[in-house]
Amino acid sequence: MDRIILWSFSIIGLALLFFSLRKPLIKERKPIIKDTILVFLLKAYLSTYIGIFVATEKMIEYPVRFLSKYFETSIIFESFLYPIMCVYFFQTTYHSKFLGIVLQCALYTAALTIIEVLCEKYTDLIKYHTWTWMHSFITIFLLSLFVRMLMQWMNKIDESKA
Repeated sequence: MDRIILWSFSIIGLALLFFSLRKPLIKERKPIIKDTILVFLLKAYLSTYIGIFVATEKMIEYPVRFLSKYFETSIIFESFLYPIMCVYFFQTTYHSKFLGIVLQCALYTAALTIIEVLCEKYTDLIKYHTWTWMHSFITIFLLSLFVRMLMQWMNKIDESKA
């Protein structure tokens, strides 16, 4: 059953990625595909390092995972689903003020954390050792906010040079 859930997450992730690239939510800026891809890759890069650290330190375990021979982490979450969530977070907060960005970040983070807690409680996809849902919430929130602010800063620099 856990493999079916993993495959379902993968299919949902592919569909979400397809739609985020096909019809971006931001219309008036031309380099939106560039921003979308940059957010995706930056988030995948950063979350993979955090995931490797957490899994290596045995704070969290992924008993059922793709490519378990090669990875101790959940590559579906850290390198695929979480970055896709951040693409949508970036797109939906593009015109938001800081408070709106923080509130949306909290909502996206809460949704991911709830899914993680349900997976930890009812499946063998994830097992907490010294890690808790609060660690996940704080880590996801801060990393998402960091990438969002970094993209805003890079776009301001880009606009000022134009």
